[in-house]
Amino acid sequence: MQVNIGRGTLRILRGDITEQPTEAIVNAANNHLWMGAGVAGAIKRKGGSDIESEAVRQGPIEVGEAVLTGGGKLRAKYVIHAAGMGQDLHTDAEKVRNATLNSLRLADTQKIASVSFPAIGTGVGGFSPHHCAKIMVGEAVKFLQNAAYLKEVAFVLFDEPTSTAFEQELKNLFSARKS
Repeated sequence: MQVNIGRGTLRILRGDITEQPTEAIVNAANNHLWMGAGVAGAIKRKGGSDIESEAVRQGPIEVGEAVLTGGGKLRAKYVIHAAGMGQDLHTDAEKVRNATLNSLRLADTQKIASVSFPAIGTGVGGFSPHHCAKIMVGEAVKFLQNAAYLKEVAFVLFDEPTSTAFEQELKNLFSARKS
């Protein structure tokens, strides 16, 4: 599913974020930036441990903040590490919103044209995919309307229930705008 927003595009697809051809991908990180399981583990396995080493040197960071590293052996040139949780491995709406917005801001200030996001906090963080979709899609739509450099935001979701939640949220937002 794809919609045009301002001068940009928002896409929702099901797949493997580590295979995305976007300039950057987002890692759903903890605030110490260690890369263990889930999205972080997949990025580390495919992109190499140098990504984690570079990230950890920049941490710890506040929950909700984001840092940039190289992409190692990934197709993406960069990885944005968005701290959606602390060491307790739990998240909430404010943490997801801040991690999303700060990742978008970082991409734009670094003149990154395209970025792929996972559903931050829905794995070990235990956050509801529906609530996550409402927050993340909403922030991306608002941000793309005035972004200076960022032209494409993709939500790349691993499973069908999560991708369905994101697609439904995007449909809801745009049907509400038309009425």
